[in-house]
Amino acid sequence: MCCQEFLSSLGASEKEITELINYNIKFFRRNDLESDLSLPLPDEPFVKVWEGYVMEALEKGVFNTLCEKLVQLSFPVQEGISGEDNYRLATLRGLQVSGMTEAQGLELERPEDLELYLHPTPAGRIPVLVAGHRPDFVSLVQALSRRNEPERIPPSMGACMVKGLNNWDRIRAYREKWEKDNPGKCSGDHWQEEFRNIVPRRELYQDTFIILSKGEYSGVTAEEMGLSLEEWRSLSLLIRRGHEAAHYFTLRVFGSARNHAYDELIADCMGIVAAAGTYQSDWFLRFVGLENYPFYRQGGRLENYLGSPPLSAGAFKILQTIVHRASENMDKICRSFYVKGVKGAAPEGNADLLIYLASLSLIELAWNKP
Repeated sequence: MCCQEFLSSLGASEKEITELINYNIKFFRRNDLESDLSLPLPDEPFVKVWEGYVMEALEKGVFNTLCEKLVQLSFPVQEGISGEDNYRLATLRGLQVSGMTEAQGLELERPEDLELYLHPTPAGRIPVLVAGHRPDFVSLVQALSRRNEPERIPPSMGACMVKGLNNWDRIRAYREKWEKDNPGKCSGDHWQEEFRNIVPRRELYQDTFIILSKGEYSGVTAEEMGLSLEEWRSLSLLIRRGHEAAHYFTLRVFGSARNHAYDELIADCMGIVAAAGTYQSDWFLRFVGLENYPFYRQGGRLENYLGSPPLSAGAFKILQTIVHRASENMDKICRSFYVKGVKGAAPEGNADLLIYLASLSLIELAWNKP
């Protein structure tokens, strides 16, 4: 059976088949992998810097430390602030914020509840910032991934991977070392020339890290999961961390981490395995709003992954069936795969599973019987 025939068998019209085939385009390709890929990968350059931040935070506190390092935290979350000249000068050109009237600082309600550590993944270690208070999580996401704009953060969103943040603390450290190594040739003009040379080398100044909240995963309550609140929140944190670690792996290994139903299925699979020791299809279906399939619960996460341009209502209905079948097949694959089922473990042992899943597409996983 070909892809078109499979979609037609689910009731998709010709127009919906075209929509879904376009939605199903693979972004993960196994031929992107180096034949001698050795896991875990070496840490990216920013990790060493964040290792220092973690140590400083033990003495100064997490928020105080990061406020000294990340210029975005020098500004409040405020409508239109990303268009202000001073904000742009500070975040895009690295100008000092002292004297800037807009630099009133980010306000958190419970900064003492922040945690910062490095988490091991198959793609190398990655910094993790945990906010114990939901409003603080929202403020941090808005400041660090939404240019300090008060964009709405959905209640079901409890994690964010910040990719490619310009870290001016690293650039200043680079300049200090460069000046020491180039005495007599470190004037302002010399620095501007050197700065132009490092702009294309993003690994020297751009960081990737994860922000996590401690709330219930996907907005699903402990009562719905049949667990105590304490147990479910503990598992939720492990799922989120494993989920974002999977996104980091696909980003670093395949160069892609999309807001897409298949990316989310893979990432949720890895998060659930990290928390529960094995994949739980019923958990995933509840997370995305398909716990009573064929009925879809409005507000479920699946509606956040409609693509661009967004799927039509008819195509979205077919997508629900595709995702349901894919999750059932995922369950069979995970049981047949060698998975180190240790609760809370980093998913290094599951990297082969992740790579295998990335070789498929959502529709391939749905129509093929493992």
